[in-house]
Amino acid sequence: MANRLAHETSPYLLQHADNPVHWWPWSAEAFEEARRRGVPVLLSVGYSSCHWCHVMAHESFEDQATADYLNEHFISVKVDREERPDVDAVYMEAVQAATGQGGWPMTVFLTPDAEPFYFGTYFPPAPRHGMPSFRQVLEGVRHAWTDRREEVAEVAGKIVRDLAGREIAYGDDVAPGEQELSQALLGLTREYDPQRGGFGGAPKFPPSMVIEFLLRHHARTGAEGALQMARDTCERMARGGIYDQLGGGFARYSVDRDWTVPHFEKMLYDNALLCRVYAHLWRATGSELARRVALETADFMVRELRTAEGGFASALDADSDDGTGRHVEGAYYVWTPEQLTEVLGAEDAQTAAQYFGVTEAGTFEEGASVLQLPQQDGVFDAEKIASVKERLAAARAARTAPGRDDKVVAAWNGLAIAALAETGAYFDRPDLVDAAVSAADLLVRLHLDDRARLARTSKDGHVGANAGVLEDYADVAEGFLALASVTGEGVWLEFAGFLLDQVLVRFVDPESGALYDTAADAERLIRRPQDPTDNAVPSGWSAAAGALLSYAAHTGSEPHRTAAERALGVVKALGPRVPRFIGWGLAVAEALLDGPREVAVVGRAGSDPAADELHRTALLGTAPGAVVARGALDSEEFPLLADRVLVEGAATAYVCRGFVCELPTTDADALRDRLTP
Repeated sequence: MANRLAHETSPYLLQHADNPVHWWPWSAEAFEEARRRGVPVLLSVGYSSCHWCHVMAHESFEDQATADYLNEHFISVKVDREERPDVDAVYMEAVQAATGQGGWPMTVFLTPDAEPFYFGTYFPPAPRHGMPSFRQVLEGVRHAWTDRREEVAEVAGKIVRDLAGREIAYGDDVAPGEQELSQALLGLTREYDPQRGGFGGAPKFPPSMVIEFLLRHHARTGAEGALQMARDTCERMARGGIYDQLGGGFARYSVDRDWTVPHFEKMLYDNALLCRVYAHLWRATGSELARRVALETADFMVRELRTAEGGFASALDADSDDGTGRHVEGAYYVWTPEQLTEVLGAEDAQTAAQYFGVTEAGTFEEGASVLQLPQQDGVFDAEKIASVKERLAAARAARTAPGRDDKVVAAWNGLAIAALAETGAYFDRPDLVDAAVSAADLLVRLHLDDRARLARTSKDGHVGANAGVLEDYADVAEGFLALASVTGEGVWLEFAGFLLDQVLVRFVDPESGALYDTAADAERLIRRPQDPTDNAVPSGWSAAAGALLSYAAHTGSEPHRTAAERALGVVKALGPRVPRFIGWGLAVAEALLDGPREVAVVGRAGSDPAADELHRTALLGTAPGAVVARGALDSEEFPLLADRVLVEGAATAYVCRGFVCELPTTDADALRDRLTP
């Protein structure tokens, strides 16, 4: 019989709806029931494409004996971290403080007042490598709750007090300057892996936000070292197994330092961020590899993640059926020499093995290899390789595809909108811009209410119950601002303004200028989450600073610019110390130092090829964080276009800072020079 999760919209929660565990969704009713029964709460947090979440579910939550014990002695609450990032953040902070590490599935035991007192992540069904079994943990917690209740209450109270007392080093409300950004670059140089690209050791994550900072820093200062780190990291990722050499798109991370073996789940946010990064790398260097990867990644998102409603699904699973009934990580993506021969024949299989680095020993498990590009371009016949890729892709399509999490997350769709809009504009792909517009329409139609409040998620055209958090407002505004610049439609600037006004009113501390991840009127947890550091996506804090700054550049709004500058004070404090974890904040700071520049392109109503050329030139400018407004003479859609005139009747571009403009130009080459620092 289905449990209480059967009516939820989260694919992750629905995966557990038929467990014998009597799961509750996160709710006041669950904690009331724990209080009524006098039992502790098991909080289990995960997400649909999490490999170890599936493992623990199969081993423990689908086991009747374990479920019976849980049902008798606990109230069990299941949370999708992608639907409730606030709940995840609060308890992950406690887990990391107590154990020194974190991860998913996250397993936390709470009092009926939602105060945590025991923590962990994955627990096996039997003791393993010094780790207790899940049943042993349950029995230990139950005995502590029954026999040492006062001690448990004391521990829980202390944890909550410790969390409440944690302070973020805001620095001050002054944005970082040249010195702090140079120190951040030096810190990144020290952590850079010159042999393999990227930063740090295994596991290795794509450093999207850091690369954006490096590209902007190079554009502003000409620092060749910054560009070299960005370019080499992008090339090594694109040639590694973390990139899907047949279908495009990136896996979540590499388990090794060489980008060879990925954790195979594919997330919308990674691909949106990386699509934009590679498009910007092409804009800066003209790299053909960057162009190819940007377009292939954009096509992957549209082909495999786009939903029937026009939004973008959250993720593809790491696991799938390997053809024998086993659910195996990476089964859809890896190849053996025998499988290549079966599809291609002996001669072409040998070529494919050399081209993709497929070996007899394998680079993954059970003799299988993850496809890579170890050879330099030009070594192989292009037509033959194109044929090989086409046949392998067709054969792979006949395999059982990984499951898809169809949940539409507002923030991640905002990132996808920005990436697709810009990539479509750069490479003359109006279909990609159309996909961005469709996703934006969905967010306005379904996620945004008449008070300009965002819902976090939707699925199958039905909006979820969870309120948007700071990253939702910031990233959706970022997407709308990019769409406004690309399409010349001022309605997207207007919608961005609605969202950012909500940020100013409901997420910003009026005294310090600091930002919170949840709104002032959101559900109260044991702590109001607040984290300015980047993780897999830009922090809500940095994303808000960037969107506020861009909106201020478009409109001249002093409150929005002041809020952005005050928010960047934390980047001044943290950037020189932990630059890898505040890359987007550093990128926004680069835009602030450069102005950012404001470009107004005004042309005749209707078709105007000269205005089109100036508009494209403006979009391809590398000045950090530049904003672009395009419209006809006397257009009222963009404040930047107010009182602009045509020079000698021709389409004209204005480049400004703080609405103070250089002499207008009708020449695309002259405009390009003004937008290339």
